[in-house]
Amino acid sequence: MAHDPPHPSYPPPDPTHPWQPPPPHSTRSWQLPGQPPGPVPPERRPEREPLGHHSDLRVLRSAYRWQRRTATLTALGYFTLFLVLSAYAPGVMTRTLADGIPAGLLLALVQLPVTWLAIALYEHTARRYVDPLAERIRRHAELDARRGAAR
Repeated sequence: MAHDPPHPSYPPPDPTHPWQPPPPHSTRSWQLPGQPPGPVPPERRPEREPLGHHSDLRVLRSAYRWQRRTATLTALGYFTLFLVLSAYAPGVMTRTLADGIPAGLLLALVQLPVTWLAIALYEHTARRYVDPLAERIRRHAELDARRGAAR
């Protein structure tokens, strides 16, 4: 507007000075001066931390990671041993064992049972360690969802 002064009547804020909130009032707007303040209602806190920050998720991740590594190292470790023996110890691989069967062929045929062993180990650790943790987290999530819906 044309009648406003060009500069405000108060000084501009100093950018180097940190902002501080005004001091709290000694009374609240619904209290008369001189009355003691009423009791402050306690904060309502959940019984436990929300599921996203729960330590069970970290435990589940580490159990699942251990499970994957164990099964993978079982299968790939044997296959790597077979390849290393084939490349660097051909004398061991060509040595005949029982009934003229070379050791390399026997080690190659054992690869299939070792893979089955890795699968069985994976399923065993899943049933014993990972699945109970996942079930417990699932139950907590359902309880949290019910509590959230009840509010």
